[in-house]
Amino acid sequence: MEPKVDFHIHTWFSDGSISPAELVKQAKENGYDKIAITDHDGIDGIKEAQEAGRQLGLEIIPGIELATETETGIGLHILGYYIDTENKQLLKTLDDLRKKRDARNEKLLKELERMGYPLTQEELMLRSGQTFIGKPIIARAMAAKGYIEKPKEAFAEGKLLESPAAKAIKKEKLKTSDAIGLIKGAGGIAVLAHPIQIRKFGTPGSESFYQKVDDLISRLKKDGLDGLECFHCDHSVEQAARFVEIAQRHHLRITRGSDFHGTKFE
Repeated sequence: MEPKVDFHIHTWFSDGSISPAELVKQAKENGYDKIAITDHDGIDGIKEAQEAGRQLGLEIIPGIELATETETGIGLHILGYYIDTENKQLLKTLDDLRKKRDARNEKLLKELERMGYPLTQEELMLRSGQTFIGKPIIARAMAAKGYIEKPKEAFAEGKLLESPAAKAIKKEKLKTSDAIGLIKGAGGIAVLAHPIQIRKFGTPGSESFYQKVDDLISRLKKDGLDGLECFHCDHSVEQAARFVEIAQRHHLRITRGSDFHGTKFE
Protein backbone atom coordinates (compact mmCIF):
# COMPACT_ATOMS: atom_id res chain seq x y z
CA MET A 1 0.00 0.00 0.00
CA GLU A 2 1.31 3.44 -0.94
CA PRO A 3 1.87 5.84 1.96
CA LYS A 4 -0.75 8.56 2.39
CA VAL A 5 0.99 11.91 1.84
CA ASP A 6 0.26 15.58 1.18
CA PHE A 7 3.14 17.83 0.17
CA HIS A 8 1.32 21.17 -0.11
CA ILE A 9 -0.34 22.47 3.06
CA HIS A 10 -0.84 25.96 4.52
CA THR A 11 -1.33 26.89 8.17
CA TRP A 12 -2.41 30.13 9.79
CA PHE A 13 1.22 31.24 9.65
CA SER A 14 0.43 32.28 6.07
CA ASP A 15 -3.07 32.23 4.59
CA GLY A 16 -4.29 28.94 6.07
CA SER A 17 -7.02 28.78 8.71
CA ILE A 18 -5.73 26.53 11.50
CA SER A 19 -2.63 26.13 13.63
CA PRO A 20 0.18 23.77 12.65
CA ALA A 21 -0.49 21.63 15.74
CA GLU A 22 -4.19 21.27 14.90
CA LEU A 23 -3.36 20.45 11.30
CA VAL A 24 -0.92 17.72 12.34
CA LYS A 25 -3.51 16.31 14.75
CA GLN A 26 -6.11 16.10 11.97
CA ALA A 27 -3.60 14.57 9.55
CA LYS A 28 -2.75 11.85 12.05
CA GLU A 29 -6.43 11.15 12.72
CA ASN A 30 -7.02 10.79 8.98
CA GLY A 31 -4.26 8.26 8.46
CA TYR A 32 -1.51 10.33 6.86
CA ASP A 33 2.02 8.97 6.93
CA LYS A 34 3.86 12.13 5.92
CA ILE A 35 2.94 15.78 5.27
CA ALA A 36 4.81 18.92 4.27
CA ILE A 37 4.10 22.35 5.75
CA THR A 38 4.52 24.83 2.88
CA ASP A 39 3.40 28.24 4.06
CA HIS A 40 3.79 31.20 1.70
CA ASP A 41 7.14 32.99 1.94
CA GLY A 42 7.68 31.86 5.53
CA ILE A 43 8.68 29.02 7.84
CA ASP A 44 7.30 30.18 11.20
CA GLY A 45 4.86 27.27 11.53
CA ILE A 46 7.35 24.47 10.96
CA LYS A 47 8.74 24.17 14.49
CA GLU A 48 5.25 23.82 16.00
CA ALA A 49 4.25 21.28 13.36
CA GLN A 50 7.38 19.19 13.88
CA GLU A 51 6.91 19.14 17.65
CA ALA A 52 3.30 17.97 17.20
CA GLY A 53 4.53 15.41 14.68
CA ARG A 54 7.07 14.00 17.14
CA GLN A 55 4.40 13.64 19.81
CA LEU A 56 1.92 11.95 17.46
CA GLY A 57 4.34 9.90 15.37
CA LEU A 58 3.78 11.72 12.05
CA GLU A 59 6.66 12.76 9.79
CA ILE A 60 6.63 16.50 9.05
CA ILE A 61 8.65 17.77 6.09
CA PRO A 62 9.90 21.35 6.55
CA GLY A 63 8.80 23.23 3.45
CA ILE A 64 7.87 26.56 1.92
CA GLU A 65 6.07 28.03 -1.11
CA LEU A 66 7.74 30.98 -2.79
CA ALA A 67 6.00 33.35 -5.20
CA THR A 68 8.39 34.02 -8.08
CA GLU A 69 8.66 35.53 -11.54
CA THR A 70 10.74 34.37 -14.48
CA GLU A 71 12.97 36.64 -16.49
CA THR A 72 10.16 36.89 -19.07
CA GLY A 73 7.53 37.89 -16.49
CA ILE A 74 5.79 34.55 -15.95
CA GLY A 75 4.52 34.17 -12.38
CA LEU A 76 5.34 30.80 -10.81
CA HIS A 77 5.18 29.26 -7.36
CA ILE A 78 8.12 27.15 -6.28
CA LEU A 79 7.78 24.66 -3.44
CA GLY A 80 10.80 23.79 -1.32
CA TYR A 81 11.07 20.58 0.73
CA TYR A 82 13.52 19.38 3.41
CA ILE A 83 14.91 22.90 3.80
CA ASP A 84 17.27 23.89 6.62
CA THR A 85 15.15 26.37 8.55
CA GLU A 86 18.29 27.84 10.17
CA ASN A 87 19.94 28.68 6.84
CA LYS A 88 21.14 32.29 7.09
CA GLN A 89 20.51 33.25 3.46
CA LEU A 90 17.02 31.78 3.62
CA LEU A 91 16.18 33.71 6.79
CA LYS A 92 17.57 36.96 5.35
CA THR A 93 15.59 36.55 2.13
CA LEU A 94 12.36 35.79 4.00
CA ASP A 95 12.84 38.91 6.14
CA ASP A 96 13.32 40.99 2.98
CA LEU A 97 10.15 39.49 1.49
CA ARG A 98 8.18 40.33 4.63
CA LYS A 99 9.28 43.97 4.47
CA LYS A 100 8.31 44.20 0.80
CA ARG A 101 4.93 42.60 1.52
CA ASP A 102 4.29 45.07 4.36
CA ALA A 103 5.09 48.00 2.06
CA ARG A 104 2.73 46.60 -0.60
CA ASN A 105 -0.04 46.12 1.95
CA GLU A 106 0.23 49.71 3.16
CA LYS A 107 -0.32 50.97 -0.40
CA LEU A 108 -3.14 48.45 -0.94
CA LEU A 109 -4.97 49.58 2.19
CA LYS A 110 -4.79 53.20 1.02
CA GLU A 111 -6.31 52.18 -2.32
CA LEU A 112 -9.12 50.25 -0.62
CA GLU A 113 -9.82 53.26 1.59
CA ARG A 114 -10.00 55.44 -1.53
CA MET A 115 -12.58 52.96 -2.91
CA GLY A 116 -14.62 53.34 0.27
CA TYR A 117 -13.49 50.20 2.12
CA PRO A 118 -11.20 51.36 4.95
CA LEU A 119 -9.42 48.74 7.04
CA THR A 120 -7.09 49.19 9.97
CA GLN A 121 -4.00 47.09 10.69
CA GLU A 122 -5.80 45.76 13.77
CA GLU A 123 -8.68 44.49 11.62
CA LEU A 124 -6.20 42.49 9.55
CA MET A 125 -4.96 40.63 12.61
CA LEU A 126 -7.08 37.49 12.66
CA ARG A 127 -5.16 35.94 15.57
CA SER A 128 -2.51 36.91 18.11
CA GLY A 129 1.08 36.64 16.91
CA GLN A 130 0.15 36.90 13.22
CA THR A 131 3.03 38.12 11.05
CA PHE A 132 1.87 37.24 7.52
CA ILE A 133 -0.71 39.43 5.80
CA GLY A 134 -1.43 38.54 2.19
CA LYS A 135 -4.33 39.36 -0.08
CA PRO A 136 -6.44 36.39 1.11
CA ILE A 137 -6.21 37.72 4.67
CA ILE A 138 -7.20 41.20 3.50
CA ALA A 139 -10.20 39.58 1.77
CA ARG A 140 -11.17 37.79 4.98
CA ALA A 141 -10.97 41.07 6.89
CA MET A 142 -13.22 42.72 4.30
CA ALA A 143 -15.78 39.98 4.80
CA ALA A 144 -15.54 40.26 8.60
CA LYS A 145 -16.12 44.03 8.27
CA GLY A 146 -19.25 43.38 6.21
CA TYR A 147 -17.98 44.94 2.99
CA ILE A 148 -18.48 41.65 1.16
CA GLU A 149 -20.37 38.46 1.99
CA LYS A 150 -17.56 36.01 1.24
CA PRO A 151 -13.78 36.55 0.93
CA LYS A 152 -13.73 35.26 -2.67
CA GLU A 153 -15.85 38.28 -3.70
CA ALA A 154 -12.77 40.45 -3.15
CA PHE A 155 -11.20 38.72 -6.14
CA ALA A 156 -14.07 39.24 -8.60
CA GLU A 157 -12.69 40.23 -11.98
CA GLY A 158 -12.12 43.98 -12.26
CA LYS A 159 -13.28 44.73 -8.72
CA LEU A 160 -11.74 45.40 -5.29
CA LEU A 161 -8.43 43.49 -5.08
CA GLU A 162 -8.69 42.67 -8.79
CA SER A 163 -9.37 46.26 -9.84
CA PRO A 164 -6.76 47.79 -12.18
CA ALA A 165 -5.57 50.19 -9.46
CA ALA A 166 -5.20 47.44 -6.85
CA LYS A 167 -3.52 45.03 -9.26
CA ALA A 168 -1.00 47.73 -10.16
CA ILE A 169 0.23 47.65 -6.56
CA LYS A 170 2.68 44.78 -6.60
CA LYS A 171 5.36 43.50 -4.27
CA GLU A 172 8.71 42.64 -5.78
CA LYS A 173 8.96 38.89 -6.28
CA LEU A 174 11.97 36.64 -6.26
CA LYS A 175 13.31 35.63 -9.63
CA THR A 176 12.42 31.98 -10.20
CA SER A 177 16.03 30.97 -10.71
CA ASP A 178 16.99 32.73 -7.46
CA ALA A 179 14.19 30.98 -5.55
CA ILE A 180 15.35 27.60 -6.81
CA GLY A 181 18.92 28.49 -5.83
CA LEU A 182 17.75 29.64 -2.39
CA ILE A 183 15.98 26.33 -1.74
CA LYS A 184 18.92 24.29 -3.01
CA GLY A 185 21.32 26.40 -0.94
CA ALA A 186 19.26 25.54 2.14
CA GLY A 187 19.69 21.84 1.35
CA GLY A 188 16.21 21.49 -0.10
CA ILE A 189 14.38 20.07 -3.09
CA ALA A 190 12.76 22.59 -5.49
CA VAL A 191 9.43 21.73 -7.13
CA LEU A 192 7.22 23.71 -9.52
CA ALA A 193 3.75 24.02 -7.97
CA HIS A 194 0.34 23.57 -9.68
CA PRO A 195 1.47 24.06 -13.31
CA ILE A 196 -2.12 24.30 -14.59
CA GLN A 197 -2.33 27.71 -12.92
CA ILE A 198 0.43 29.23 -15.06
CA ARG A 199 -0.84 32.31 -16.85
CA LYS A 200 0.21 33.78 -20.20
CA PHE A 201 0.59 30.27 -21.65
CA GLY A 202 -2.75 30.29 -23.45
CA THR A 203 -5.69 28.02 -22.68
CA PRO A 204 -4.81 25.71 -19.75
CA GLY A 205 -4.85 22.10 -20.90
CA SER A 206 -4.41 22.88 -24.59
CA GLU A 207 -1.61 21.28 -26.58
CA SER A 208 0.17 24.61 -26.93
CA PHE A 209 -0.09 25.09 -23.15
CA TYR A 210 1.57 21.74 -22.45
CA GLN A 211 4.31 22.53 -24.97
CA LYS A 212 5.05 25.83 -23.22
CA VAL A 213 5.14 24.06 -19.85
CA ASP A 214 7.55 21.51 -21.31
CA ASP A 215 9.79 24.28 -22.65
CA LEU A 216 9.64 26.05 -19.29
CA ILE A 217 10.62 22.87 -17.45
CA SER A 218 13.65 22.51 -19.73
CA ARG A 219 14.83 25.96 -18.70
CA LEU A 220 14.06 25.55 -15.00
CA LYS A 221 15.84 22.22 -14.83
CA LYS A 222 19.03 24.00 -15.86
CA ASP A 223 18.48 26.25 -12.83
CA GLY A 224 18.24 23.20 -10.58
CA LEU A 225 14.52 22.35 -10.53
CA ASP A 226 14.02 18.92 -8.99
CA GLY A 227 10.32 18.16 -9.36
CA LEU A 228 6.84 18.92 -10.64
CA GLU A 229 3.60 18.94 -8.64
CA CYS A 230 1.59 16.72 -10.97
CA PHE A 231 -1.28 15.91 -8.61
CA HIS A 232 -3.11 18.98 -7.31
CA CYS A 233 -6.73 19.85 -6.58
CA ASP A 234 -6.87 22.05 -9.69
CA HIS A 235 -5.63 19.26 -11.98
CA SER A 236 -8.08 16.92 -13.68
CA VAL A 237 -7.12 13.27 -14.06
CA GLU A 238 -6.17 13.93 -17.69
CA GLN A 239 -4.12 17.00 -16.82
CA ALA A 240 -2.29 15.16 -14.04
CA ALA A 241 -1.41 12.40 -16.49
CA ARG A 242 0.07 14.91 -18.96
CA PHE A 243 2.13 16.54 -16.22
CA VAL A 244 3.41 13.11 -15.16
CA GLU A 245 4.53 12.54 -18.76
CA ILE A 246 6.37 15.87 -18.75
CA ALA A 247 7.99 15.15 -15.39
CA GLN A 248 9.13 11.72 -16.50
CA ARG A 249 10.51 13.06 -19.76
CA HIS A 250 12.68 15.50 -17.81
CA HIS A 251 13.54 13.00 -15.06
CA LEU A 252 11.86 15.08 -12.36
CA ARG A 253 10.36 14.00 -9.05
CA ILE A 254 6.55 13.76 -9.11
CA THR A 255 4.71 15.24 -6.12
CA ARG A 256 1.17 15.39 -4.79
CA GLY A 257 -0.43 18.22 -2.82
CA SER A 258 -3.88 19.42 -1.82
CA ASP A 259 -2.92 23.10 -1.43
CA PHE A 260 -4.96 23.00 1.78
CA HIS A 261 -6.01 26.33 3.36
CA GLY A 262 -9.11 25.33 5.31
CA THR A 263 -10.17 24.13 8.74
CA LYS A 264 -10.89 20.42 8.16
CA PHE A 265 -7.94 18.49 6.78
CA GLU A 266 -9.00 15.18 5.23
